[in-house]
Amino acid sequence: MKYSIKKVADISGISTRTLRYYDQIDLLKPAGLSDSGYRLYEEKELNRLQQILLYRSLGMKLEQIHSVLDDPDFHTLTALEEHQRKLEAEKEKLNQLLATVRKTIQYTKGEIIMTAEEKFEGFKKERLEENERLYGEEIREKYGKETVGKSNEKFMNLSEADFQEMQRIEDELFTKLEQLTKTKNLDTPEAKEVYELHKKWLMYSWPNYSAEAHKGLVQMYLADERFAKYYNDRAGREIVSLLHDAVIKYAED
Repeated sequence: MKYSIKKVADISGISTRTLRYYDQIDLLKPAGLSDSGYRLYEEKELNRLQQILLYRSLGMKLEQIHSVLDDPDFHTLTALEEHQRKLEAEKEKLNQLLATVRKTIQYTKGEIIMTAEEKFEGFKKERLEENERLYGEEIREKYGKETVGKSNEKFMNLSEADFQEMQRIEDELFTKLEQLTKTKNLDTPEAKEVYELHKKWLMYSWPNYSAEAHKGLVQMYLADERFAKYYNDRAGREIVSLLHDAVIKYAED
């Protein structure tokens, strides 16, 4: 079955102008042209368009989508399963936040009593699940399931005051790291403070501290681009190597 560009626009919810642009950049070529010269699409093109829209919904740029879809190793089923995992994770995160909002509304109306822990439970779960999704496998391989389980439990049991203090310490850590980028001198009080702040931040979730484990963690930050990306993206510059170097220099039990 063949579909006109207008029909595809109606089915997909995107404009004919966008479809023409996708054709121009070779992201989505029509199957052919009608006798009148109009673009025609078939099932194969509709399937590709669905993939494009799914990737767009995940925040990918068009150049990245183009590269992924044209990769000879690309498998549609694998991609769909990955989409499903990400969407389910996003759904769970939204459900937790919605639950917190509902309780807060009831609390504000005076209908229920809301503990301090409940006020922050959704945010803690969101952060924990994001870390699990991004780094869970690697962390368990390095430190073991039991250690990670205890760490997650300690984090979820943080009081409101501790949770807020943990956030404050992380903000201060980034401020000190940005200051350190100006000199990159590790023989300074600022460099030692970077280590101390990172250690203090870790202790809110680590059941036990050791300098060896701390050094191993920052080595993982440096080796794995996903860990490095969190720090570098938040600072807007390359800082993870400075964090690594400061911890390696000053970490001690």
